[in-house]
Amino acid sequence: MTIKAINVRNQFQGKIREIVHGPVVSEVLVETPHGIVASVITTRSLKDLSLEVGTDVLALVKATEVSIAKI
Repeated sequence: MTIKAINVRNQFQGKIREIVHGPVVSEVLVETPHGIVASVITTRSLKDLSLEVGTDVLALVKATEVSIAKI
């Protein structure tokens, strides 16, 4: 499968740095030039995509709400 176009504007290219495996969901940490992006995906998807540490990936961020906190 090849993605020819996508409407998600927030895209971060990077490499998988760490995977925390779980029985149902797994956490995937992606190292990008802008910092670490974390994603929680199903463990089934992790296996279906053959994701492992060092794999080049594209993290796509689409949020319907972004909150701001003053620090």
